[in-house]
Amino acid sequence: MSTPASTRLTLTAGAASVGMAALLVALKLWALGETGALSVAASLADSAMDLMMSLAAMAALIYAAKPADEDHAFGHTSAEDLAALGQAIFILISAAIIAFAAAQRLLDPATAPLQSETRGIVVMALSVALTLGLVLWQGRVARRTGSRVVAADRLHYLGDLLPNIGAIASLWASSTFGMSQIDSIVAIGAAVMLSLGALRIGKGAWDALMDRRADPAIIAGIAEIARGWPGVHGFHDLKTRTAGSRIFVNIHIELDGAQTLREAHAIGAGLRRAILRAYPQTDVIIHKDVANET
Repeated sequence: MSTPASTRLTLTAGAASVGMAALLVALKLWALGETGALSVAASLADSAMDLMMSLAAMAALIYAAKPADEDHAFGHTSAEDLAALGQAIFILISAAIIAFAAAQRLLDPATAPLQSETRGIVVMALSVALTLGLVLWQGRVARRTGSRVVAADRLHYLGDLLPNIGAIASLWASSTFGMSQIDSIVAIGAAVMLSLGALRIGKGAWDALMDRRADPAIIAGIAEIARGWPGVHGFHDLKTRTAGSRIFVNIHIELDGAQTLREAHAIGAGLRRAILRAYPQTDVIIHKDVANET
């Protein structure tokens, strides 16, 4: 089960993402009306997509936070992986559109003149500051909870930083030197970065949906705890699988067959608590077997 603290963190990150996306859409819509800049229009379209994706991510986080029930005995955390996979696909599509539009603008010899560049720069600079704050918070939440949905949503906004900075550079270059296509180069770089990040997020979500094992370092850590636990003569069949931000662990421990059931239970319960302390994102099931006599 997810801990209440991690659930609150992921839901807080989701709510902050939705609120930030709505604010950025409003700010950039005003900036577009003031400047007529294509770079601002591209950034506005990206933020509008972010808003839709953040709403979908929030819905997935709320569903994933539901406790286990009769139909979903292991909880609902796989909803996070489905949402993250969908986000990764949309990010790849967005990156392709951004790269195509940037290439077209870069090759177009005729560029429409920009207006009110200073106002646009102020809005875009504010967008960068707000986005940076959200990205830092989401990064902290993703590290503490392991949520792929938060990590994918963070990638959206991290990818927004370069286009926003590119829009600022374009507006400044237009105002100072009469240049208006610098942001196309930055946009292509941002599209490449987005694609690489989306592939990484998508692979992680796909692996989880296919019941891929946990990180080998976590498996080795669990094995080390079991190997040194008092009363455990050995263990076997240590198996793991991931679902959303959860890691499900099954392990068979070998115990002295002459001890009482109460003693055997105490050893297994103590080992389970030790694993949960070391890896709070795990859900641990321990099977008790009789150790082979030598």
